[in-house]
Amino acid sequence: MYDRILFPTDGSEGVDRAIDHAVDAAERYDATLHVLYVVDTDVVNAYSGDEFVDGSEGAEETLEERGREALDEVASHAADAGVDAVTELVYGVPNEAILECIDDEDIDLTVMGSKTRSGDYRRMLGSVTERVSRQSTAPVSIVKTTVSE
Repeated sequence: MYDRILFPTDGSEGVDRAIDHAVDAAERYDATLHVLYVVDTDVVNAYSGDEFVDGSEGAEETLEERGREALDEVASHAADAGVDAVTELVYGVPNEAILECIDDEDIDLTVMGSKTRSGDYRRMLGSVTERVSRQSTAPVSIVKTTVSE
């Protein structure tokens, strides 16, 4: 039923439940798990403007390092379960990069975590998971996580 499952991760607290669901689905369907980390170019650009030059030292490298650690963590969980995993770190706007990956890799199912946030937070900033679930051409499984704010 599913040959290619995508798990986009931001490496944040509470993502463990979503990792478990993604790895379990890949194991159950004998699917390849594609693990994606998107270095948010809006964040990188915010710290590279003239007014941020002094404080931006290493911002891009820090985000890349965080991404590689997040990818390695998921790949390790997958390997422990005997699941083939393909990891990729890309630069872009997170929801756009995830949707592009879904199309480019012909993904059958995307598993995403979603933090429980207040209504004000969601109204102001929205959610990458919401945007992907609304625009994806493939099914999206959302794993709710609770994070203290």
